Amino acid sequence: MASQDAAAGLIGLGAGGETIFDFLTIDLLATLLKIAGWTIVFGAIVYIPFRRSPTASQAWLLLFFFLPWIALVLYFLLGNALHPEWRRKRLERLPAVLQPIIDRIPDRPPGDFTGLKTRHRITAQLVENIGRLPPLYGNEIEFDGNYDRVVDRIAADIDAACHHAHLCFYILQNDEAGDKVLSALERAAARGVQCRLLIDAVGSSTDRKKIARRLKDTGVEMHVILPLRFWSQATRLDLRNHRKIVVIDGRIGWVGSQNMHRIEYEPKTFYRELMARVTGPVVLELQTIFVGDWYLETEEDIGTEELLPRETLAKAEIGSGSLLQVMPTGPDFPEAGVDVLFTDLIHNARERVALATPYFVPNEELLNAISTAVRKGVKVELYITATTNSFLIDFAQESYFEELLSAGVEVYLYKERFLHAKHLSVDDDIAVIGSSNMDMRSFELNSEVTLIAYDGRLAGELREIETDYRQKSKRLDLEEWRQRGFFRQLAENVTRLISPLL
Repeated sequence: MASQDAAAGLIGLGAGGETIFDFLTIDLLATLLKIAGWTIVFGAIVYIPFRRSPTASQAWLLLFFFLPWIALVLYFLLGNALHPEWRRKRLERLPAVLQPIIDRIPDRPPGDFTGLKTRHRITAQLVENIGRLPPLYGNEIEFDGNYDRVVDRIAADIDAACHHAHLCFYILQNDEAGDKVLSALERAAARGVQCRLLIDAVGSSTDRKKIARRLKDTGVEMHVILPLRFWSQATRLDLRNHRKIVVIDGRIGWVGSQNMHRIEYEPKTFYRELMARVTGPVVLELQTIFVGDWYLETEEDIGTEELLPRETLAKAEIGSGSLLQVMPTGPDFPEAGVDVLFTDLIHNARERVALATPYFVPNEELLNAISTAVRKGVKVELYITATTNSFLIDFAQESYFEELLSAGVEVYLYKERFLHAKHLSVDDDIAVIGSSNMDMRSFELNSEVTLIAYDGRLAGELREIETDYRQKSKRLDLEEWRQRGFFRQLAENVTRLISPLL
């Protein structure tokens, strides 16, 4: 026995039969894993700040520091706000597709903002530089916040279509609301109207296959935006088309916050929305965005003259109707996001700003603009739904409330429904409505569409809607808010650290 033990010692055998090579292998593997982990961290420090905003970079680097392997996987799937190479090649060709349409839209020389107040000319130039679309006169616009009526009116507009019906929605479901719109498209296609439908692969994931089967052989041409693929023509999970656009015959347009699903989207959660129905030249700007989105999914250039009726263009006389401008943003427009517009408008406000959004997770620039406005004597009101459909977002946006309340911002939590409307009013002359939330996802990752109205009447109508919000909301009190429990504050602060990733 002694001789066996001695022999075992010579070859490194332990009592359990392990050899010294086993221990060396384990130690070497652990060392290699540590080296690889720190390599990931240092690589992230070098790589990420060049490709994300400072706020988003800080959140990602924090995650890499504590969970490098998990962060690496998440960043590979979600982190880089760039489309894959095949998509970027289409984007390179997109300006050439859109320019002939854009050239037909302006009714004035570039840089001529006749009729705009001096302080709004810079805003109009900013919007045009980002989205390439000018402000246009000769429009009629109507706000509609009645959820079911909006569905019925869109279906009725499709039923009245003579030439084409173009729809783009983040969420379209095959429920009672979606059925009205889909049925109208089927009827229109049956009488020879060209019907084109775009729906987002993630937003409409629940029913997109059912809808595709339903529309097969109906004449309605449907495409899914950025369907998830992981190998050939790979796509990104988090880069989504969040727009809501309807264009009928190049004469009628719809834009705003409402998707096409029943009002009770989640059980016992009833949505409140706001949409704008427009007629006039600005419809052609919505048409331009749709033509671009269609090209990016299909490589088909549909921008023919038939989509731009001459009688619609003829209405764009300076001083007539409402002065409106459309701004597309997203990864397809990398120069700047919609947050730049929000920040600019708030900085230029003189008396009053009101913001309505279901998700409020601002970047530093927007937060500073709001605080600065209050210090200048501007009244700032923020309307947010009392409870979102994500507890992480609840905690993240609540982490800003004490800072906002301390600065003097009036924060209202809307109680009656899920407030999904997204709009902004400034002083008595600017109204903004669109698909964009006030969070990092809408600022950097989502394709959004925003309508800017340089019109006192429309700003007044938004103010009436905001008054209704206020009557159905709870206004937060600073001292009362400070009494919330320690663990809730801890959850808010921890979630705020990763809020740019939500």
